Amino acid sequence: MNLTRREFLQVMAAAGFAGIVLPGCGNGQQAASTRPLNDLYDFPPAGNVSLLHITDHHGQLLPIYFREPSINLGVAEMNGRVPHIVGARMLEHFGVSHPSPASHAYSYLDFTALSQEYGPVGGYAQLATLVKRMRDQRPGALLLDGGDSWGGGSGTGLWTNAQDMVDAQLRLGVDICTGHWEFTFGADRVMQVIENDYAGRIDFLGQNVRDRDWEEPVFKPYTIREINGVNVAVIGQAFPYTPIANPQWMFPDWSFGIRHDDMQRTVNEARAEGAEIVVVLSHNGMDVDIKLAQITRGIDVILGGHTHDAVPAPMEVRDPDGNVCLVANGGSNGKFLGVMDLDFRNGRIQGYQYRLLPIFANLIDADPEMASYIDNMRNQTVTYDGQTFNMAERLSEELAVTEDLLYRRGNFNGTFDQLICDALMEQIDAEIAFSPGFRWGTSVLPGSPITFEHVMDQTGLTYPAVTRNGMTGEMIKFILEDIGDNLFNADPFYQQGGDMVRIGGLTYSMDPTQTIGNRISDLALNGEPLQADKEYIVAGWASIAEEPPGDTGRKIWDVVSDYLQDHQTISIREVNTPRLRGVDGNAGLSL
Repeated sequence: MNLTRREFLQVMAAAGFAGIVLPGCGNGQQAASTRPLNDLYDFPPAGNVSLLHITDHHGQLLPIYFREPSINLGVAEMNGRVPHIVGARMLEHFGVSHPSPASHAYSYLDFTALSQEYGPVGGYAQLATLVKRMRDQRPGALLLDGGDSWGGGSGTGLWTNAQDMVDAQLRLGVDICTGHWEFTFGADRVMQVIENDYAGRIDFLGQNVRDRDWEEPVFKPYTIREINGVNVAVIGQAFPYTPIANPQWMFPDWSFGIRHDDMQRTVNEARAEGAEIVVVLSHNGMDVDIKLAQITRGIDVILGGHTHDAVPAPMEVRDPDGNVCLVANGGSNGKFLGVMDLDFRNGRIQGYQYRLLPIFANLIDADPEMASYIDNMRNQTVTYDGQTFNMAERLSEELAVTEDLLYRRGNFNGTFDQLICDALMEQIDAEIAFSPGFRWGTSVLPGSPITFEHVMDQTGLTYPAVTRNGMTGEMIKFILEDIGDNLFNADPFYQQGGDMVRIGGLTYSMDPTQTIGNRISDLALNGEPLQADKEYIVAGWASIAEEPPGDTGRKIWDVVSDYLQDHQTISIREVNTPRLRGVDGNAGLSL
């Protein structure tokens, strides 16, 4: 049973939620108030420039459950560094007691029990209430959306062509955004929204996106806004490897990249134009942001996304001149609102305070206007793929019941990933299944019905084709090595994708600390070593090819739904995680 608001606040106070000590000064010193709070969301402003940050909502408009990772390995210089610290070590690093509301928000520990105690998180209507409260206290505050708001895990996003989130962003009052999964709705749709819905209201920025023919900027690289007499430049950084992680044919005329030299030129240009504070709104991922801060002069703040890392306090990173850049990452799925207050005086940032506020849906009253919009939008009748249906009715359809916690998030298979792989192998008659290493996807508590909405939360994307192909053992190893390098390359600028591909049927060992070609070993199927020259039947989905080889004509949500209806009760007792080597003592591996 969920706690009442009064009970929640009592637990929060007893747990010492407000005792998290956060850095409070932009000059590298550690200073922050630990004044006891009567309310989790009582966060008085400080300074004269405030930034509100959301990122990676992935189409989630309603309160949900979302489990943080138990495996988030760091290699090379990233080993042992935020965000590659999980579980008890992560909480110890930030001084968070457990169990507590904070430990539940920031870690996977005792997830099921604490979810049942504290209730769901997120919800755009709850977020709207919190944003209004923070803005009332902080005149002139900018609301920045770090991308992955449209789609990548939403039935309503797919069926409305992202209009559900576009209208929600406008009602929320987003000022500036950048993109990644937004591009999977196609270049024409992106430009349509920018030129019509966003026009005069939201700046869509991307300094690192160019026209492939002329190398001209596709989007505005930056904007300068005045906040209480201070000129603040916000530079947009879209996901650099969008054409590798997602289908290039959906935006054939655009090229991407980190373009760190261009970033330096853009910072210099903004400074020359009068910017006193420079903020990068990034969808790089936190490791890339840290390196970018280390090699680029003049960035004061990076508010990042993509890797879904919920980091309670920003890292203070020194640029080549020794100046501090604050690097923060705002979590995902609507769980958090980041609040950054800067004290700008005498030509420089004198100090700051920051809090990554978890959004507990039972603790925040829903904003009536936003709640009404969401309800009305979800109750629309739409036509998709030749079928006409009411979205809310379709999403509420119960397909099965789960006996175990279903989740996706972490370097390797989660339990919902395992379910998808099992469905692919059974429904497509394959020996092996590959499922993409997506980080989005909500969690389902044990004993709960698995609805069609849960399935769409895991599979709702614009290229859902299911494939069945023959692959040699040699090719399978090559694919695993290539994806492993995208995740565990020692240079974060070469980390080009999501987490490791999820595997069904096949078992293997992995040493993330090795180089490409040497990470994967002990490949076996049904206990027999994989033969390099033998062909195996592999099922998969979300191919980035416009006409995927081996297309079965089925969509992934139909495959998973049929599997669930066939089985009715789902139990995931074992997750197909590789045998890990070379990571003893790694803080990104749960104890």
